[in-house]
Amino acid sequence: MNITIVGTGYVGLVTGTTLAELGNTVYCVDIDAKKVEAMKQGTVPIYEPGLEEMFLRNIQAQRLFFTTELEEALEKSEVIYLALPTPPGEDGSADLSYVLSVADQIGTLLTDYKVIVNKSTVPVGTADRVTAAISSKTKVPFDVVSNPEFLREGFAVEDSMNPARVIVGSESERAKEVMGKIYQPFTNIGIPIIFMDEKSSELTKYAANSFLAVKITFMNEIANYCEKVGADVDKVRLGMGSDDRIGHRFLFPGIGYGGSCFPKDVKALIRSGKQENFDFQILEATEKVNQIQKVILVSEIEKYFGGNFKGKKIALWGLAFKANTDDVREASSLDNIKILLEKGAEIIAYDAIAEENVKKILGDQISYASEMYAALEDADCLLIATEWSEFKNPNFELMAKKMKNKAIFDGRNMFPLEQIEDSGFFYKSIGRKTLR
Repeated sequence: MNITIVGTGYVGLVTGTTLAELGNTVYCVDIDAKKVEAMKQGTVPIYEPGLEEMFLRNIQAQRLFFTTELEEALEKSEVIYLALPTPPGEDGSADLSYVLSVADQIGTLLTDYKVIVNKSTVPVGTADRVTAAISSKTKVPFDVVSNPEFLREGFAVEDSMNPARVIVGSESERAKEVMGKIYQPFTNIGIPIIFMDEKSSELTKYAANSFLAVKITFMNEIANYCEKVGADVDKVRLGMGSDDRIGHRFLFPGIGYGGSCFPKDVKALIRSGKQENFDFQILEATEKVNQIQKVILVSEIEKYFGGNFKGKKIALWGLAFKANTDDVREASSLDNIKILLEKGAEIIAYDAIAEENVKKILGDQISYASEMYAALEDADCLLIATEWSEFKNPNFELMAKKMKNKAIFDGRNMFPLEQIEDSGFFYKSIGRKTLR
């Protein structure tokens, strides 16, 4: 099948490459001419493990193409996926201007039946708005489908090629038949397509992400309470996760959630609720607690320094909001950096993958190390903000030699307590006893 993907951000590029891998001919459209030209030359504009190999393979097989011309791609395609940004506005609501603008363009270009697929994360009722926008420009028949993505950054290739389920929101039998053909390679191996109406599909995405945000935040609250009563959150987590009604995933405590999805989707669902005179009280509490959690270690560092950050050099391991991505949107590292700089600390950070994206935001407000141990030279303490694998088994003897003070504030519980107990380090993590 011939398919157009409008937008080559994280979702659009992964989706387009996946659909090409499944044997379709895919035309990826973007307004950024430099980006399009770079992709034509084989440059992947995002960091995502496993994506580059699949990307290059499908370019070489002539199944994956890139263009700035929407009309050209539209003429060749039976299905058009909208993978456009829906950034939060000041009030938290999703900005649909990109989606509706492209819908208007599609309306002026349609010459025969197409299926328009909303892949972007959008509020309930967006399919109706896209339908209205296209209908205002054309009498040519078409259908609008909601087909939300459930990709985890860092595992997007795995998730795209082996999804737990495919959600398709449409009440059109013709559209459902088309979507069934696209995803037949999945149904052939037992992956279900769940058909539902458009509004239920749109809400499913928000509900899933918001629930996971609640789960993370609940575990963080339990971790904070563990510290008050002397319990160990690692043991509590294992005990809880062994209940198959709960499961082990998303029970790892830390310094809050970030990224491009959870914060945005929680805000958008809260705002959508208010538009219907409905308060998502659990989500409002989740958002508030998460903001506090993201910088919960700052007060602990301040206490360690006796309330004075002046002249203190803080090494920071990790800048991405999570491991295996270069995404720093809503990253806890940035929240911590902001406060620590305001308090007079000097920061030297290391993150081999996300450094360039942070430089675009902070420039030379902080220093950047070429490798993890270089960040520790004469450091008064170490703060860990991202759970990169290279941090999991460090050389504590080398760390002790390089650091001015043997103090670690671990926002991701990287080390089992027994691993560090005899190292001589002051060690503060989340929800576990502090080693002094």
